[in-house]
Amino acid sequence: MSTSSYRSRRRKLMAEINVVPYIDVMLVLLIVFMITAPLLTQGVKVDLPQAAARPVNTDNRDTLVVTVTRDGQYYLDNRPVTPSALRAKVAIVLRIRPRTPVMIRGDGHVAYDEVVRAMALLQSAGADSVGLLTRTPERTGAGG
Repeated sequence: MSTSSYRSRRRKLMAEINVVPYIDVMLVLLIVFMITAPLLTQGVKVDLPQAAARPVNTDNRDTLVVTVTRDGQYYLDNRPVTPSALRAKVAIVLRIRPRTPVMIRGDGHVAYDEVVRAMALLQSAGADSVGLLTRTPERTGAGG
């Protein structure tokens, strides 16, 4: 066999990349992320009371937020906890980072004593001060 016939039988190398499968994978991932992203941002539904209070300036982004729902359930950073687990977890965080701000999001329709119990629970866990979260009142009418 001559070398010229050998060269003619060899295939020419293809230097192109087929990107169609990568586009399919990318579109599937896009759809998955579009469906799951709203599910990750959901929190506990709480109807906060309105108050004309100044916003709290917290430079520390590691604020502990305790939510008290209408039915008296406790949540720590949107995760349900029992009162004893809440006290233990807050005590651990405050032992590691003593200056961590602690805030309570109490539903506007929850009994006052439930919020006071949560405050007492947090103070027994070592929180020096506990803030209350509210929402700004909506202005109605042109007169202010």
